[in-house]
Amino acid sequence: MQQVSLLTKEYRTVDYASGPLIFVKNIRGVSFGEIATIRLPDGGERTGQVLDISEDLAVVQVYEGTRGIDTKTTNVRFTGEPAQINVSSDMLGRIFSGVGKARDGGPEVIPEATLDIAGTPINPSARDKPADFIQTGMSTIDGLNTLVRGQKLPIFSGSGLPANKLAAQIARQARVLGEGEKFAVVFVAMGITHKEASFFMRDFERTGALERVVFFMNLADDPTVERLAAPRCGLTVAEFLAFTHNLHVLVILTDMINYCEALREISTAREEVPGRRGYPGYMYTDLASIYERAGRLKGQNGSITQIPILTMPDDDITHPVPDLTGYITEGQIVLSRDLFRRGADPPVDALPCLSRLMNLGIGPGKTREDHRGVADQLYASYAYGRDLRRLVAIVGEEALTDLDRKYLKFADEIEKRFITQGDEDRTIETTFAIAWDLFSILPEEELKRIKREFIRKYHPAYKGKP
Repeated sequence: MQQVSLLTKEYRTVDYASGPLIFVKNIRGVSFGEIATIRLPDGGERTGQVLDISEDLAVVQVYEGTRGIDTKTTNVRFTGEPAQINVSSDMLGRIFSGVGKARDGGPEVIPEATLDIAGTPINPSARDKPADFIQTGMSTIDGLNTLVRGQKLPIFSGSGLPANKLAAQIARQARVLGEGEKFAVVFVAMGITHKEASFFMRDFERTGALERVVFFMNLADDPTVERLAAPRCGLTVAEFLAFTHNLHVLVILTDMINYCEALREISTAREEVPGRRGYPGYMYTDLASIYERAGRLKGQNGSITQIPILTMPDDDITHPVPDLTGYITEGQIVLSRDLFRRGADPPVDALPCLSRLMNLGIGPGKTREDHRGVADQLYASYAYGRDLRRLVAIVGEEALTDLDRKYLKFADEIEKRFITQGDEDRTIETTFAIAWDLFSILPEEELKRIKREFIRKYHPAYKGKP
């Protein structure tokens, strides 16, 4: 049977199914990105979206999978609408599936608006420069690689490293100083296990953080194609909260490697020519369409800040996913397996980390006047101490000078006292206090990257002196 209705665009012309995709032939007037309703022979309904379209063939990805679809009797109706999500400020404190369906046993959202999950492209001239400090409570981020409101700063992890623990800690601790309660978190978990989901839910409920979190949860056994919609649904809610309700929104996306694996799986089902390591050639563009939805708008009080988290296969930072992510985003936070084995918590390796917008969010009136110098001095002294460790492995500690031994001690102490903090929520003032206490290990003349006036003002040796 051919087309049933020109108005509703119903078809019973499913040609074949491949993975999560069905191929519908003899179509007319169907658009890319359009939502389709698939009615099965047993009366069940599923939802799909048009992924590709040619002259008379539409490729539809089915969110709930293609199991049970009969190519002879399955009915496909194209709605003429793009993928949308109901949004409301009442979503704060709720848990949803990757496509925005209530997953916490509560009622469905009564919408204030229904928005296209693809978002609306922002005119570059309407963007405002990121400029305000966000306090995450983590010394290695706040002190050395400062997160700025409107920035996108990814975390690169490795298999088995505690990226999820760090993500949950940032979600409950992050705040814009001086902004009171006008801060919200959109947490999007993609392809996580039931154990990981249980960890996040318990942590948010135990700490009370869930009250300001919108939690999108796509489990590992959920449909693969739902994983592709999850970050876009989360970002659509974030845009609504930021630019309609004037909230400062932190969006945490974990794990982007699972998202890219889903992208590769769909690409393979579509029989596309693969790119690097089998990933589709358009993965850069696809990731950019997610990451570039962060930022601030001129004349708007709200903002969207992103922390994508991804697990690097084999700890390889040149893998296509972290490689492309690094090109699009504004720096990176890197977790170290060596520091993890040495007991650092969180095991953030300060040396390969970078925040390209740090200078815009620090200094007088934002953090403190000595912030840039303190960060530079910590980095330089720690890097020299790490180099000395390698030298000691060759020549022994007996060959070091007294000054070298102090730098060696500095490297050990920065890992024990500055990097390692467990569940402690540190203010930026606490972070500075620890840094200056560490500087007292070194001779004053070695603090070459800090202005003399700041040394006399903040160094422990000058406390109580006029």
